[in-house]
Amino acid sequence: MIKDYINIPWKEIRRRKVRSWLTLIGIFIGIATIVSLITLGQGLENAIEGQFSALGKDKLFITPKGGTFGMGSSEVLTEDDLDVIRQTSGVKRAAGMGTTIGRYEFNDIVRYNFVAGIPTPPEERALIGEAQTWHIEKGRSIEQGDKYKVLLGHEYTQTGQFEKALDLGGKININGIEFKVVGFLEKIGSPPDDKSGFIPLDTYAELYNKENELGYIIAQTQVDEDITKVADAVTKNLRKQHNVDKGKEDFVVETPEQLAATFAVILDIVQIVLIGIAGISLLVGGVGIMNTMYTSVLERTKEIGIMKALGARNSHIMALFLVESGIYGLSGGLIGAVIGIGFAKLVELVFIIAVGPAFLSIQIDGTLILGTLLFSFLVGCLSGIAPARRASKLHPVDSLRYE
Repeated sequence: MIKDYINIPWKEIRRRKVRSWLTLIGIFIGIATIVSLITLGQGLENAIEGQFSALGKDKLFITPKGGTFGMGSSEVLTEDDLDVIRQTSGVKRAAGMGTTIGRYEFNDIVRYNFVAGIPTPPEERALIGEAQTWHIEKGRSIEQGDKYKVLLGHEYTQTGQFEKALDLGGKININGIEFKVVGFLEKIGSPPDDKSGFIPLDTYAELYNKENELGYIIAQTQVDEDITKVADAVTKNLRKQHNVDKGKEDFVVETPEQLAATFAVILDIVQIVLIGIAGISLLVGGVGIMNTMYTSVLERTKEIGIMKALGARNSHIMALFLVESGIYGLSGGLIGAVIGIGFAKLVELVFIIAVGPAFLSIQIDGTLILGTLLFSFLVGCLSGIAPARRASKLHPVDSLRYE
């Protein structure tokens, strides 16, 4: 009997192949979208967690409130703030840098990319490099005594920026001043970073009229120090330095975990919105299943009458149509899950080719797949309830007369 509940609906679905495929479209598009978005979102979260884990759990990031690394904010950090942070109990070392948009000119082509002013003392420079996960590909970094020297991102070794690659010792104009190239960074994978230039902090301050200004500060805690307590101490000292009350700070002190959590919240919000949009496709797919099932009831009215005349109960008829609608939902979900995973892996491949593996780490989640299959089956069953009830209530005599 149970076997019949599956065989009869399955034969009916296979008998009308074109209509069945058209019915499945709405379901598998919706499921594919949901699976791909959730998988990509989880992949981005994995990559972000990996990036922040690479920073270590002993770093604090201090930025002006309302901006991103000192840009887009009317507030600024200063060398005095840096001194206050260095003197805070639990802080091992600290370094500051500045960032802005610069005008790069080479080979008669102009580009606008980030320019960062980095400290030249070795210990401070090393801290910035650790926090930014930089590695020198060739040449050297900025050193004490350098003035118009620049360390360039990996993109400048390619021809995409200026139709000609730069070499060590080459010259490039930044905001009208000629700089000598002393080194190139390995590919980071982030286009803004790979197109950035890094110059001495003093030169940066002179070039952009930012004396005593810093875009952000990185502090490293002492070994075995509780980073949360150190962050609170830094916040308290900076609050006193800026003469502001608690809750009215014009700066932000964050740990790597807090930064990762902030990015995760943003990703979750974006995912919820996009999945909501994909849900509309599922709703349309459910309506499509309902329409198909109503049509099937009309076409099989006489068949229903025969089954009832042979002893089939209302519950048997209803079960047949519910199983059929559930198969539509499950089949659409299965196809959608495969397409969704395939699309997510394709996007991951594109990311790896374009920017490297650091920014997207896709992992297939079995729970997600099972959940979407169950959900699509339920969507199919719910869509089939009304048509199934109608079929089960047909009178056998009237059904046998139906032409």
